[in-house]
Amino acid sequence: MTTLVTGANRGIGFGLARGFAARGEPVIATSRHGAPVGTPLAIEWQDLTTDDPASPGSLAKRLAGRSIDLLVCNAGVYLDKGQQLESGFDAALWSKTFAVNVAGVFLTIRALLPNLRLAGGAKIAIISSKLGSQSLSGGGSYIYRSSKAAAVNLGRNLAVDLKPEGIAVGIYHPGWVRTDMGGSGGQIDTATAAAGLMERFAALSVENTGCFQSYDGSAIPF
Repeated sequence: MTTLVTGANRGIGFGLARGFAARGEPVIATSRHGAPVGTPLAIEWQDLTTDDPASPGSLAKRLAGRSIDLLVCNAGVYLDKGQQLESGFDAALWSKTFAVNVAGVFLTIRALLPNLRLAGGAKIAIISSKLGSQSLSGGGSYIYRSSKAAAVNLGRNLAVDLKPEGIAVGIYHPGWVRTDMGGSGGQIDTATAAAGLMERFAALSVENTGCFQSYDGSAIPF
């Protein structure tokens, strides 16, 4: 089973890429910064800049004719952390965040659909966040929350359209992870998040396509 993980140069993405490689499975990892230090040799690295609309298409051309069984859309940014309503959330941050967290996800999936169709019964995992839940609105982080809510909506609609082809789509909250994005106060480490997410991916099927779950298997309300 071949897995492609976007945004895999650090944090959760790197943990997932290493986890699949440790199983002896083919892994394609993408990054805009190249392979990080200590990368297992079994991981194949490809360039992908998710806020460049042309980049997913270029990746697809390089991977033409190769089947992908699992596409993990993990690349994301959190640029408005800690900003205040009265002084923050500039327009440029909205544009950059949605380019990566929403448009980048869609364009990557669209570009790699031929590879997923080659696999037969392929899966797409979108790494969102419980901060994208409408039911769990807690205020603040307006840009990040909005982008992750859009990612949930994107995943739900893709699940409907791709189900007839046997392609399942799952949306996942990785937990509050101790990474550069999550900060040192995170509740779990990268290994715990990656292991839990890998279990969720394994359980994903057309029967539960469109699910919104935490890394531990608990359902996240929409």
